[in-house]
Amino acid sequence: MSDILSDDSLDRLFRAARTHYVWRDEPVSDVLLQALYDLVKMAPTSANCQPMRLLFVKSADAKARLEPHLSEGNRAKTMAAPVTAIVGYDLEFYEELPRLFPHTDARSWFAGNDAKIAETAFRNSSLQGGYLILAARALGLDVGPMSGFDSAGVDAEFFAGSSIKSNFLCNLGHGDAEKLHERSPRPDFDDFCQIL
Repeated sequence: MSDILSDDSLDRLFRAARTHYVWRDEPVSDVLLQALYDLVKMAPTSANCQPMRLLFVKSADAKARLEPHLSEGNRAKTMAAPVTAIVGYDLEFYEELPRLFPHTDARSWFAGNDAKIAETAFRNSSLQGGYLILAARALGLDVGPMSGFDSAGVDAEFFAGSSIKSNFLCNLGHGDAEKLHERSPRPDFDDFCQIL
């Protein structure tokens, strides 16, 4: 099966990849962040709805605005990370569907249906956040995704007056592999999977 990625590639994306908490003092360029997004946008979302919105927190001023909204256990590692991506979702994503899914009136599937909008935006931005993690690893970055933050505070600080809500945070940079904890156990196939 020549279509399978090499073991080195699979290791980089999955088997040897880790969640990092300690960061080397190496910058992440804006060009690399643009390349990261250019990969992520190519992955599938339902009806190409693309609800994820990314805010890359890099500057000292932006980090100072983010810090009060982080849980205590996430503050030091986030402040030390070269970049923190706020992975958000736009509750008005469907307004872009005439451009992103032009062969039918997909906007009408969502307009006025708040429950469907929220479910679709959250689910697909979560998928896109997963793609972000894998794309970052493919581009040589390490990641530290996390949920420990005050989402209402982040939304008020960074997305006030918009239709964007935060989903999760993801630190990006070059991790210090010597500071990693031992990998936590992973379940076997038969523990969590069935084939019917």
